[in-house]
Amino acid sequence: MNQQKPSHAVMDQFSIENNQLMVGGLPLGKLAKRVGSTPFYAYDKHIIARRIAELRQALPAAIRLHYAIKANPMPALVQYMASLVDGFDLASQGEMKIALDTSMSADRISFAGPGKRQAELNAAIAAGVTINLESQAEFHRVLLAAEITGVKPKLSIRVNPDFELKSSGMKMGGGPKQFGIDAELVPDLLAELGRHDVEFMGFHIFSGSQNLSHEAIIEAQTKTLELAIRLAQHAPSAVQKLNIGGGFGIPYFPGESRLTLEPIGENLDSELTRIKSELPEANVIIELGRYLVGEAGIYVSQVIERKISRGEVFLIVDGGLHHHLAASGNFGQVIRKNYPVVIGNMVKGKAETVSVVGPLCTPLDTLAAKMELAEAEAGDLVVIFQSGAYGYTASPHAFLSHPPPVEVLV
Repeated sequence: MNQQKPSHAVMDQFSIENNQLMVGGLPLGKLAKRVGSTPFYAYDKHIIARRIAELRQALPAAIRLHYAIKANPMPALVQYMASLVDGFDLASQGEMKIALDTSMSADRISFAGPGKRQAELNAAIAAGVTINLESQAEFHRVLLAAEITGVKPKLSIRVNPDFELKSSGMKMGGGPKQFGIDAELVPDLLAELGRHDVEFMGFHIFSGSQNLSHEAIIEAQTKTLELAIRLAQHAPSAVQKLNIGGGFGIPYFPGESRLTLEPIGENLDSELTRIKSELPEANVIIELGRYLVGEAGIYVSQVIERKISRGEVFLIVDGGLHHHLAASGNFGQVIRKNYPVVIGNMVKGKAETVSVVGPLCTPLDTLAAKMELAEAEAGDLVVIFQSGAYGYTASPHAFLSHPPPVEVLV
């Protein structure tokens, strides 16, 4: 008896009209003509706004929602996000420039990441951005930056907890890590902060990302809040910001389902009662990137040639791993799995099994392997869903010197 293969989660965030994908209210074919060339990334503002509204509805009103710019730093998108979220979180000085060009005030921006350069620390302190300290050595470099700029630094401590986010696609805490300060070392650093002219803001405790299990997220959030309460007993002043990270994932591969938000919100609602009692001045922050923008983005390439080799059909397109490394399977996958893909200008039609490959001279340049898609010809548009995060900027555009893709916000 044949077992049915698992299928992708239904990609219903984009509507379909006249058998074409609609993006930002436009049929894909019309959008492609407006863009003027392929390949391109397109991000739908309406889908982003809807996702944030769903989060606001599911989570307690007291939760502050921050956007992690590293997921997608397109300037127009970040400008748009500034009106929808409560703050930004950065991972570089380049992202800081993008953030400070928006209407978001610096006191609602934080800067994390190991190995911040001295120039980055100087700039962040001068701008009034909160620095999430990743080590004691970084704190000493912050003190030097404070002398250089003449500005009192705003500091949070990024804590490497003694637990991890179970079922996480990428573990950022627990065990030895380059991220954050081991929880058992934090009390001594807090004491040292108290001996210097700095403004202590709070804690950043980020244990993992890309998680589809609400049970695992609830467990991690509960442990995170307990850890913050314990560490706050050693703090030189009241905790103002408590960033509990994110970890909310989106479904990429066959067999994965969307995250259930309601239990997470219910647990946080209960936990916040204790937080208000123990840490009355703390704003609890959830930091999300992929979850806010990932499903709102598509990557579009055009079929150059339909090729048959020894009975197998290949759609050779003008995009590839140099534009979308993650979809090719070369951005962390151990066993390559397909992203959800459709023929965007002809979503439904006679189906066939095909592989979608790019123009690069390497067998790694595969965007879809033996997938059931509508029968396509040269000129048709191949769409890769779930491309709004870690797509454009996570890809090696210079590889083999092909032109880069375009990005549009619609």
